[in-house]
Amino acid sequence: MSQGIENKVVVITGASSGLGEATARHLAERGAIVVLGARRADRIEALASELTARGHKAKAVQTDVRERNQVKHLVETAVREFGRIDVMLNNAGLMPLAPLERLKIDEWDHMIDVNIKGVLYGVAAALPHMKTQKSGHIINVSSVYGHVVDPGATVYCATKHAVRALSEGLRKEVKPYNIRTTIISPGAVSTELLEHISEKDIQAGTREFVSKIAVSADTFARTVAFAVNEPDDVDINEILFRPTAQPV
Repeated sequence: MSQGIENKVVVITGASSGLGEATARHLAERGAIVVLGARRADRIEALASELTARGHKAKAVQTDVRERNQVKHLVETAVREFGRIDVMLNNAGLMPLAPLERLKIDEWDHMIDVNIKGVLYGVAAALPHMKTQKSGHIINVSSVYGHVVDPGATVYCATKHAVRALSEGLRKEVKPYNIRTTIISPGAVSTELLEHISEKDIQAGTREFVSKIAVSADTFARTVAFAVNEPDDVDINEILFRPTAQPV
C-alpha cells in the first residue's frame, strides 16, 4: 500500500494559471512529477522550466481539452516520459456567466465543450493506463455551483452538476481496478475565471463580490494534495470548500 505525493506522476489540465498552476507548484514542491497541459504553451513552458530549474520534474504539453486527441497525447506523453500516470487532474474550465435570456449560445457550447467534454476526454485518456496499472486517481473539478443554482449562472451550474454526476458514475465503475476518484468543488477563489465573463455588468458585479471574500488558489492546491496524499485504501470522494465569508 502506497501513500504520499513524492514521485507520483500527475497530469494537470488548465495548468497555465489559477488552480492548475498553483497545484502544479504545490505538488512539485512535494516531490511529484507534474505534466502540464494548457492552450497557452508559453505559460506552461515557462512554469515547467521554472520548476525544473528548482530541481523538480516537470513537462509541458500544449493541450486544448476540447480536442480529445490532444488530451490523449498529453497523457501518452506522461506515460512515455515517466512510465505511468498516477493522478489525472481534470481542472480546465470556463465560467462565462450570463442570464439565459441573453442567449449567449456560443458561450454555452464553449462551456459544454470545456467543462464537460474536456473532463470526459481526460477520463478517456487516463482510464486505459490506470486499468492496466490497477491503480490511479482521477480528480475532477466541479464547483459550489455544482451544488446550487443561481440566476445568471444556469448553464455554468449545469456543467458543474454534470461533472459531479459523471464523477460519481466513474467512482462506481472503476472499483474493480483499484482506481480512486475525487470531486473538488471550490467556492470563490482568486483566479482568471472572471475574465471569461463577456457581459460587463455581470463581470463587474461578480468581481466586486469575489474580491471581498475570495481565498487564494493555494487553498485548492492543498485540497488536491490532501486527497492524493492519503494511502491507496482511502478514497476521498468529494471535497466542497468555500471562503468562510461566502454565504452561497
